[in-house]
Amino acid sequence: MIVDCAAYEGGRRVPGQLDLDQCERWRDEPGAFVWLGLRMPSADEARRVAEVFALHPLAAEDAMGAHDLPKLEAFGSTLLVVLRTAHYRKALSSVHLGEIAVLCGEHFIITVRHGHASPLDGVRAELDGDPERLAGGPGVVLHAIIDRVVDDYRPVLHALDRDVSEVEKEVFSDSRHNPARRIYTLLRETLSFEEAVEPLHEPVSRLARGRAPWVSDELQPFFQDVVDHLERVNGRAARIRSLLTSALDANLTQVSVRQNEDMRKISAWVAIAAVPTMVAGIYGMNFEHMPELGSPWGYPFALGLMAVVCGLLYRSFRNSDWL
Repeated sequence: MIVDCAAYEGGRRVPGQLDLDQCERWRDEPGAFVWLGLRMPSADEARRVAEVFALHPLAAEDAMGAHDLPKLEAFGSTLLVVLRTAHYRKALSSVHLGEIAVLCGEHFIITVRHGHASPLDGVRAELDGDPERLAGGPGVVLHAIIDRVVDDYRPVLHALDRDVSEVEKEVFSDSRHNPARRIYTLLRETLSFEEAVEPLHEPVSRLARGRAPWVSDELQPFFQDVVDHLERVNGRAARIRSLLTSALDANLTQVSVRQNEDMRKISAWVAIAAVPTMVAGIYGMNFEHMPELGSPWGYPFALGLMAVVCGLLYRSFRNSDWL
């Protein structure tokens, strides 16, 4: 559906919202451009948009369909940029990814949102309040959208960082709870985030080097700033992945250590229990000629022997940290 459609002239929004038929009037107007926002458009809407803005068939097809990775392509005078958005859902410990496709031309910019893509109304409102900046044309809008998408990565990384700290405390706590499932889930979400974000570095770098239409020399430093932010995002994501991998290894080691401790305790108690079992078993054979069998002190002697030997074994195992 069409979320918002407006014409901009001299950096200021023309009052009202346009329909697709009205967009044709502004398509070739000097000093003006159209900003059209779509969300999961139908086939009929996609076809009509392609007709109104004279889009290359491949550009329209790529923009209206969902992709797996970010990319940048030029179709004649139209630039296509595909971005992956991300936000973190704490309740599910999961990163929800979406997609925004941006078609940028000399007199238009079209944004197409798919899935859980971040809304762009905040970007539009911010630019509407800065006519001087918006006078730079569709290239300015393209930068603002990419910058907002990259900025939205930081809360995701902050949430993942917080969860990693919680997991590390669980791993090294005295609790017998095994956080392996949570660690693996976080590791899987971090890898998905990296796979969606890391490929964006190359397209934005191309924009920063001016190797794309409608990116003026004045805009290149702004795109370079986005590249710097992306590098920090990728570096931080790699660090989180490394911490989770280390936490998973440490957790497996902790489980192994606890199992060894349990086995030592079990072995120690079995050894202690074996003494009275052996003595009772011997005296339970009821042979006629056995030491102390006829003595009135035989029974106390057997009990005392069991107690002394068990006590010595218990003390020995305690000193060696088996109990």
